[in-house]
Amino acid sequence: MKAIIWQGTNHVGVETVPDPTLLLPTDAIVRVTSTAICGSDLHLLDGYIPSMERGDILGHEFMGEVVEVGSDVKKVRVGERVIMPFNLACGVCDPCQRGMFSACDNSNPNHRMAEALYGATSASGLFGYSHLFGGYAGGQAQFVRVPFADVSCFAIESDLRDDQVLFLTDIFPTGYQAAENCGIMPGRDVVAVFGAGPVGQFALRSAQMLGAAEVIVVDRVPERLRLAEAAGARTINYEETDVLVALREATGGRGPDHVIDAVGLEAHGHGPGALLDTAEQKLRLSFDRITALRWAILSCAKGGTVSMPGVYGGLVDKLPLGAAFSKGLTLKMGQTHTHRYVRPLLGRIQEGEIDPSFVITHRAPLSKGPELYKTFREKHDGCIKVVLDPWA
Repeated sequence: MKAIIWQGTNHVGVETVPDPTLLLPTDAIVRVTSTAICGSDLHLLDGYIPSMERGDILGHEFMGEVVEVGSDVKKVRVGERVIMPFNLACGVCDPCQRGMFSACDNSNPNHRMAEALYGATSASGLFGYSHLFGGYAGGQAQFVRVPFADVSCFAIESDLRDDQVLFLTDIFPTGYQAAENCGIMPGRDVVAVFGAGPVGQFALRSAQMLGAAEVIVVDRVPERLRLAEAAGARTINYEETDVLVALREATGGRGPDHVIDAVGLEAHGHGPGALLDTAEQKLRLSFDRITALRWAILSCAKGGTVSMPGVYGGLVDKLPLGAAFSKGLTLKMGQTHTHRYVRPLLGRIQEGEIDPSFVITHRAPLSKGPELYKTFREKHDGCIKVVLDPWA
């Protein structure tokens, strides 16, 4: 089969690799019909997530048709059209039973790697996202093996298009959980979203669904800001104005009630802190550039919540923890409990409340994936979201 392969830092390519096979009786094999490039994939391209190996198959946003199931698979049937959350969950451990699917105890066989790096076990296993998170082959390919198939596969029985449901695998639930974590008081609270990429766009719309009085989006890319404005958000271009001053002025001096950091570990910015972050990251003295997180903490109103769906990779410094403490902020973060949200958000799509395909700017065959990785990273050609067809 054809697949997008990690070939080293700043290098991905399409290669012919063996088709996946059933390894456990709880597995399924899915023929991928649509797959996407996610912002967090860029952290792999740029070499900031450790434990990638040459030949790893990328991709964690994908869907397709079941073509084979293991002997212990009871719910999933050959021929079903399915989507798969980007994170794997067994469904039976204590975290899964509590709805904390991204904290699954049984889906990451390489948890000791995370313990060595972070001092604690990692989240659940992830498709196509390094050996730190299980070493599972990803879905930017023609076929994929899906472990824990009865828990991981969600059947799509309606006639909704692939591009309407594809993002239930990650970015729509991720944006929704980020907004839900804020505890928005409907009709009253102002929410600021740092980052108008795909997750930020869904966080903005999710905050509106949950009743935010106003959403303010901070970014620097014109087409992303225009897309946010089209949804009714107020926007701030941080390259043209002092973002902290602008947020205070927009909220009567108190700051936004809640702030969502939809950027993560490769934040752009300006000022001494941003320059030092960049230098330390290039020298591998730090994993993360945290300008967006700093701004989020410093801008958030007293007693508010800073919600962090953006991926972070390790140790950081120059974090204004004193400001967070003094203002009594709540910080909420972590991988999305995707399984929890698939059905409720699918219902919103079916009811016409949202069509997630709005975020797609580029469609292409899988063979164009490597060049579109770079287009997406460099934000060229108005690129916001790429969807690939493995069979075109």
